[in-house]
Amino acid sequence: MNSRQRRGVVLLVLSVVCALAAFAGVVFVIGDVNSKVGPEVRAYRVKADVPAYTPLTPDRFERISMPERWLSAGAVTDLSTLNGKIAVADLKKGSLLQRDMVADRPALQAGQQEIAIMIDAATGVAGKITAGASVNIYATFDDEGRGDKAVAESRLIVAGARVIDVGKLTPIDARQSGGAGRTVGQREAVPITFALTTADAQRVAYAESFAEHVRLALLPEDGPPAVAPGERTYTLDEDKNK
Repeated sequence: MNSRQRRGVVLLVLSVVCALAAFAGVVFVIGDVNSKVGPEVRAYRVKADVPAYTPLTPDRFERISMPERWLSAGAVTDLSTLNGKIAVADLKKGSLLQRDMVADRPALQAGQQEIAIMIDAATGVAGKITAGASVNIYATFDDEGRGDKAVAESRLIVAGARVIDVGKLTPIDARQSGGAGRTVGQREAVPITFALTTADAQRVAYAESFAEHVRLALLPEDGPPAVAPGERTYTLDEDKNK
């Protein structure tokens, strides 16, 4: 073997050694990364913005995978835990779903029952009244067909009613005389569910059937103000006589 051949063999051996060293380096780096990152686990990300107090369903989230060591302790890894939950704040698109973002839907207390009515979207409901809020429920009655001495009046039907669910905007038939008359077109309304006593539920059902309009007034979070007995009804004559 001459000198040129010996140099070729040496270069070949060096090339093999370098290749093995590079392969070992890659294996070492991969192993080091795996040891630092760890196994991947599933988590869930918000698909699109979710308003606060909205009931949560699995279709609002997408499954993702991420390293277990990077996943926060409060991350939701099982969507079945969302049953009966609502968002406690606005959920932004792309946010990782956390347990502190959700809460139980407000529950009924002893002696209460759920009752849902359609509230006209034009009465100021949109975006302002949410699950957990307290409202006063007002009804206005027309004096048409109630005799010569009848007067139109506004009446406080229920004070401090607790909202437990707000549905989606829905087109419904608009009727005259609070729903008892003929259909005159369509309007948009929101189904709102309240937790009420039997007596208050009856008052609300009566108002929805026979009142000209039913409106909600949002109350402060620190509790509804007391309503004086003389403030539960109002007629225009009260101002005319002042």
